[in-house]
Amino acid sequence: MNVIVAGTDDHDIAAAIESEGHTVARVDIANRPALEEAGIHEADALVLTEVEQATSIAVAKDLNPDLKVVLYSEGSLPDFASRQADMLVDPALLDAETVAAELDA
Repeated sequence: MNVIVAGTDDHDIAAAIESEGHTVARVDIANRPALEEAGIHEADALVLTEVEQATSIAVAKDLNPDLKVVLYSEGSLPDFASRQADMLVDPALLDAETVAAELDA
């Protein structure tokens, strides 16, 4: 599985995803150029680690409609973005390893 992790990774979700055997590309800001450079067209999942980057969900889904989108962050997504996300997880409730293991589900 090819996964893009976007934003600061304070909870080491990228390392946990790599430990599950997946390929991870990292971007600080999930804008269109960065997502394209990271391989969004071939990616299977986008993991956002910052609610503030919610608008990138629409951009990513436009570039890859089959993309699985996971928010791994505290806080709530705006309604427009939460409808496009597949999984919303608060790091205080589930650790990075559990979330990484669920990516294939």
